[in-house]
Amino acid sequence: MKTNEQLNTTSTIVEIFKTNVGSQQLANKIVNDLNQLYPDYIINFDLEDCDKVLRIESDNSIHISRIIDYGNSNNIQIELIDY
Repeated sequence: MKTNEQLNTTSTIVEIFKTNVGSQQLANKIVNDLNQLYPDYIINFDLEDCDKVLRIESDNSIHISRIIDYGNSNNIQIELIDY
């Protein structure tokens, strides 16, 4: 008897943000702060990129406006990159 295999339909959401973060120390602080607020997110920086990219990955939703608000309240530019 032939059966259909079920596919794993879990999709990952990734959002990319442009920042003005200039040091690894500040990037580490931001990652730690955001991990406290959103423990399910996978968060990292690419400070070598010209946009000082903040990358957030989640299996659920990503609260874009809350990420931007975090930046605003900490005097950090965090702007969603449309791709």
